[in-house]
Parts: sequence; structure tokens; C-alpha cells
Amino acid sequence: MKLPKAYNPSDYEPNIYQMWLDNGVFTANPSSKKPTFTISMPPPNETGTLSIGHALFLTLQDIMTRHARASGMDALWLPGTDHAALPVNAIMEKTLAHEGTNKHEIGREEFIRRTKDFVGSSRQTMLGQMRAMGASADWTRLRYTLDDALNRCVNETFTKMYNDGLIYRGARIVNWDPNLQTTISDDEVEHVDETTTFYTFKYGPFEIGTARPETKFGDKYVVMHPDDERYAQYKHGDTFEAEWINGPIMATVIKDEAIDPAFGTGVMTITPWHSHVDFEIAERHGLEKEQIIDENGNLLAIAGEFKGMNIHEARPLIVEKLRAKGLVVNEDANYQHSVAVNERGKGIIEPQIKLQWWIDVNRPVVDWNGHKRSFKEILQSVVNDGDITIIPSRFNKNYFHWIDNLRDWCISRQIWWGHQVPAWYKTGADGQQETYVGVLPPADESGWTRDEDTLDTWFSSALWTWSTLIDQDAAQNYELSFEELLKQSPDFKAYHPTSVMETGWDILFFWVARMILCTTYMTGQIPFKDVYLHGMVRAEDGKKMSKSRPESIIDPLAVIPQYGTDALRMALIMGVSPGNDQNWGQGKIEANRNFCNKIWNMARYTEGVLENNPASGNPEPSSLADHWVVMRVSEELKTIDEQIRTYHFSEAYDRLYHLIWDDVADWYLEASKAELNPALLKWVLETLLTIAHPFAPFVSETIWQELSLGDKEILATRLWPETIACDDAKAKEFETLKAIISETRVIKATLNFNGGLLKHSNSRIASDNASLITKMARLESIENTEAAMSSGIALTENNENCWLEISEEIARNYLASTEEKLADLKKGIATISARLDNPAYVEKAPEKLVSESRAQLEQLRSELVATEEQYHRFKTL
Repeated sequence: MKLPKAYNPSDYEPNIYQMWLDNGVFTANPSSKKPTFTISMPPPNETGTLSIGHALFLTLQDIMTRHARASGMDALWLPGTDHAALPVNAIMEKTLAHEGTNKHEIGREEFIRRTKDFVGSSRQTMLGQMRAMGASADWTRLRYTLDDALNRCVNETFTKMYNDGLIYRGARIVNWDPNLQTTISDDEVEHVDETTTFYTFKYGPFEIGTARPETKFGDKYVVMHPDDERYAQYKHGDTFEAEWINGPIMATVIKDEAIDPAFGTGVMTITPWHSHVDFEIAERHGLEKEQIIDENGNLLAIAGEFKGMNIHEARPLIVEKLRAKGLVVNEDANYQHSVAVNERGKGIIEPQIKLQWWIDVNRPVVDWNGHKRSFKEILQSVVNDGDITIIPSRFNKNYFHWIDNLRDWCISRQIWWGHQVPAWYKTGADGQQETYVGVLPPADESGWTRDEDTLDTWFSSALWTWSTLIDQDAAQNYELSFEELLKQSPDFKAYHPTSVMETGWDILFFWVARMILCTTYMTGQIPFKDVYLHGMVRAEDGKKMSKSRPESIIDPLAVIPQYGTDALRMALIMGVSPGNDQNWGQGKIEANRNFCNKIWNMARYTEGVLENNPASGNPEPSSLADHWVVMRVSEELKTIDEQIRTYHFSEAYDRLYHLIWDDVADWYLEASKAELNPALLKWVLETLLTIAHPFAPFVSETIWQELSLGDKEILATRLWPETIACDDAKAKEFETLKAIISETRVIKATLNFNGGLLKHSNSRIASDNASLITKMARLESIENTEAAMSSGIALTENNENCWLEISEEIARNYLASTEEKLADLKKGIATISARLDNPAYVEKAPEKLVSESRAQLEQLRSELVATEEQYHRFKTL
């Protein structure tokens, strides 16, 4: 035999993958005239290694792509990696600091050179890991978010938006990281719970609360809700004098609906320079804004004696000064609130008003239909009108909530790694600063200085679905207009819009919506037709996998050598559903390694049969088992196909699992031994391997190649199988046989005896298949009798009038042991019920222990019901 007894994945997987590459299996062909299927791979950060989350998205997208090829489509799964501007920049600056230097000392050109060297090696590691997962991506079209062609697309988009008045440079409040000295986007901010002191201060006739007294030096506005009756005597614009940190100030009353009357005293002062909410209030009322804290987190001259001090150092000293003035009303040292930090460097965010580049999301733009609408309205309409479908649909609500609250998007960053802003400045003859924005530098560069900032990574990745499809060589011809570039790009014409965007639900708002925004604006097309959102992969206990809990992290690259890629892939698919997080542990991997072994053993059995009985002719069913297996395989062929098309991956896999394990391995292979049909057995194996291939590409292709199936074609290129005809009546007769055999097995296992005599009264099915029933139910014999059943146990799950003869001794022994079990169950239920009925136990015992007791009680009650049902059934003997 060609197939060894045990399947060792590492002996086959590298060679199988290389065979796919050598034969161009993954390479799309836009001139093929086939219907197209396209996925743009969300580009993972090139600095990292594969996480279990990466493994999930690679598996889901690979299933879609392999299934699309099997459906006769020209499938393009376009791979890529992200330059990961912020994390890469942070790593490089840290490296330079360890060397005793910084980016300003070595200069921008040297900094970029060093960074390219670093990410180049890291990128190759990531790509190798993707291949190890079996990703059938078109590597001939590998893209990188800093490719020259993509850089042109970035500059084209920026310039067009600027010329249309959609991009502007202005001073607005941003998330500022003092550690990395850059703005960061909202999605790069995470909130960490912190216990601190909440202070209540006297502020003129009012009391105000804050956890950050160091920001209050410039506070000269007190804000309250216009409907708050407690402060009805104060009118908007009223002024009053108040003693404050550095002496008396003149303060102004502002009425604004943003204030929550239920929080604190219902009155607050605002610090417009250092709070997003306060900035918006100041913008609405045209209030002054003063900077209190510099970009390094130190206090400015407005702080008086505290000038130059770090805010954390100054805080207690400021409070002490206010206390000496009698202005401290209350101090709550157990105040819980969340602190905004940069998820990359963990620096505490200090909001600042900065001169930055922004996208105006409310300014009207002419859309692809000639209608004048804002980006907000476009983002709403593509989902409302059904142009784009979000899966699961419950995320529509989240999507629209985000769009409704959309603010202008800050797209500039104060780092050097990334797409540099295509803007240049110089001072004109009149002393005014001139600004030039263009795809290329000014024709005469003398006197012009380029903007030092780079663009937010999300800006370049927002162009991902179409910027990757333009002709990469033609993009270097700047005499070719952008419109002509799109027209002359075969991949763009063939594969855009893409079919589906598969990504995590957590970046629906930060990436998916921005792709819709930029793609519709630049191409007049939606970027994708469907958005499939997968959930997070959590640890087995339901908590987030974390480096602080090393035991909770499952490294896919450690799993593959031990269990094989297919076991990992199928473990990830088990129970996956759109938008829902899943718990994941070692048990899933082991179960799916066993499934791979089941497929292998099924193939070994088939190989053994075919060696001695070569298959000839077309596969046609003859026995009842043949007709039944053709019916079952044909049913699941259609169902699994439809479920993959509609993104029900777990359901499709579950059907495949039970079809192979239960129907074919446990039933058909055993039944086929009684009446061999080599041609049909081969058809069953080939069909099952074909539909298993999207889920388990390596083991299925290995068997296919080792056994030279399908006229030696590559399984990855094989079309979805066709069904063959069967006799439904004969298939249903085998279902009856299954019922007889299954019930007989259950009774024998319950009563714990071997052998046995099965009697029936003129059952044609039982008579015609006596040998098969005897063998599969492990009986001594089957007997046809005219007499009615006088003793034994009737088989109730069919209408064939069959019964199993058993001795009175077997029945008595079973009943006696069952009565003992029932008594033990009732005793256990009484003990736990009494414990839970005791209020002192429920109140004082650890919550975990009480929960375990309740779960144990439910388990015992369930077991009692099942045992009583069995007992009453067999007591009638």
C-alpha cells in the first residue's frame, strides 16, 4: 500500500504546497472569461508573527477561495502586508535610543534605510507563516502598502481630495502621545481602568469636580445644562469673579446641552485645549482656547510657579495650594475612571490642539451617480440601499451609530515611516506661506520644503482593494492620468469590486468604513459586495489571550508541527459564527487531528479494496448501502456548497464531519464489505476528498496524489463534484436497517451482554439483510417466526416487528444495578438541594462554589430523568 498506517502531516505538507505553487494553482487569469471571485487579504503588520487571530482569517478566506475555484470561478485572493507605520516607527526609535542616538541625529534618509532593512526580513518570516497555513493566495500579485504604485494611489487620492476641498490643514484637537511624539488615531487608543482621586473644588459660587487639577489653570468658563433648574438664575454669558489657582479670575457662564446634570454637581469648567468634549463646546460657542501642557507632558508658563513641572509631579502640589486657599471641598480617593493610552507604546494620551491634515466628512462631494452628497451620506446609503451587505446584519446598527457620530478624520502623523504627506511649503515674496499639494513635487523645487509628516496607516490601507489591482508598471508612468491608469489595468477591470471583505468585527468602523469612503470617491465603485465579520479568538476560559497569561496563548506555529495544519484549520472553524467571539483550547486541535486520521484510514481502506478489486466502469449503486450513501453524499454536496457560499462555515464543516465520520466511515464502509462495489467506493472517496479540500487541503491533496486519483489531476483544481442517480426507496430501506442495527446495539450496550438473538415476524428487510444485520449488530443469529413476541425487548424505532431475545437473568441484573443508581442519584440531589436551600451557604460561600453546586444539581437531575426512562422501559420485561 502507498499510504502508511499513520498520517504524519510534516512528511507531506511542504511538498504539497510547493506542488501547488509550481503548477500555478493559485494564479488568477483575468482573460479566462470565467466569473470572478476576489478577496483582498487584510494586510497583517509585517513586524509580527502569526497569531491565532491571523490563523482564523487565513483559514476563512482560504476556504472561500478554494471553494470558488472548485465552483469554476477565476479566483483571486490577493495577499499583502502592511508597513505598520506606528509600531515599526516605535521599534526603530527604541532601537536608536539603545544605540545612544535618535532619528534626528541620523537623518530621515538613514532612518528610512535602516527601517527598510528591518521590515524586509520580518516580512519574509510572515509570508512563510502564511504559506504554512495553506493560504492559496496569488503570490505573483503580492502587494505591500508602501509599494511605489500604492504610493502613487495615495498621492492621487490626497491631491484630488485637497483640490476638491475635502482635505484641509487646520488646528483641531487630536490624540497626542508624549512618548512617541505623534498624533494617533482613535482606533489606536485603548482605555485602561484606574483608581485615582476625584476632587471637588469651590469655583466662585459653584462647586466643580475633576480628576485632573493640573489642566485647570486656564479654566475661565463654567458650563451647565440650560434646563438645569438649580442654576436657572444664571444666564448664558453672565460673568463673575472667582479666586483660583494663581489668583482671582473673571469667569463666564456657558449653557450647553452636552453637560450631564446628573454627573457631580451638574456644573463643570472646561479646558478646550486638552479635552475632546471641551474643545467641541468651545467651538460651538467661539470660546478662547489656551494650551496648559506642552507636547512632553510638562506645564507651560500659564501654570506660574509650576511651569516646567511634569503634570504627575505637579498634581499633588496644585491640590495643596488649593487646599491652603480653602478651595478644596471634597476628595474621593477611590474614584474609578478609564485612562486613554496608546496601545502601541502605552503612553498616556494628552489631547492637544495641533495643526494637522484632516478629511472633512461633512462637505458635499459629487458621487458616481452625479449626486452631491457628503461622505457621511455616502457611507449610509451603500448599506441602506443594499450595495454592501454586512454579515451579521446586527452590526448594521453599530455601523450607522459610528457614521452618525463621525468626526473629521485626522490623517497626519509626526513620524517618518510611512507615506509622506504630498505637500510642500515656501514663503512667498509677500511673506505669506504658500502651499503646494501634488502627486509629484513642484516642477521648480527651489525654495520648497516638503511636509515632514506621514499619513495615517488607515489612509493608505483605505485604498487597498483597488490600489493593489492597478497595473504596477503602468503606475510609474506619470504621463498617464489616474483615470487612464484604471482603464488600462486588466486586474482592476476584472476583479473590482471585490467579492467579500473578511475581517474582524472590531475594525468595522476604522477600516471597512474608510475603504468605502475612499474607494467610492476615487473609483466610483464600492470596494466589496459583502463584509463578513469574524469574532475574536479567546482563551479556553473565555478571557482574552494575553501575554500576561502565557498559558492562555496558543501559537499556531507551535501547533502545526505537532498536529498538522489541517487540524488547526478545522479546529478554528468548529463553532465559528459571524460577529461572535469563540473560546478555543487544545481539545479542539486534538479532536480534529483525530478527524484527519479518520479521513486517512478511510482512504487506506479504499486503497486496500481497489488494490485487489480494481474499479472499472462508471460508479453505479447496487446494494441498499450503495443507494443510501449516494443519497447522503448527494444531499450534503448541495448543502455544504450552499452553506459555504452563504458564509455558514461552521455548519458546512459540521455536516462534512458527520458525513465522513458517521455516515461513511461508521456505516457505509462496514456495510460495503458485505457487497463490494469498487467503482462506487472510489467515487465516494474522490467526492469526499473534493468537498473536504477547502477545509483540510493538505490531507485531502496528499491522499489524492498518493493514490493517483482523478486521472492524476491536482485536487486543488478539481471542480465541485456532480451527483449521481440513486433509488430513493432502496436508500430508505437502508435507513430502516440502520435503525434496527442501532437500536439493537443500544440495548445490548445498556444491558451489557454479547451475542443475542434477533427475531422478526416476516420482515422482508430483516430476512434479505440478515447477514449484514448479524455482522454489524454483533448478533449470534436472526430468526423469522410466525409467533408473536412473548418475551424480549421490542425494537420501537422501526415498523419491522423485530425484537431482541434476552434472558431473565440479564434483565434482573440490569434492573438491580439501575435501582442502585437511581437511589444514589436521588440521594445526591437531596444533599445538594439542601445545601442550596440554605441562605447562609448561598450568601457566604464563594460564588464559584455556589455556581458549581447549581451546575452539579442540574446534571444529576438530567441524569435521573434519563435513567428513569431506561429503567421503566426494561422493567416491562
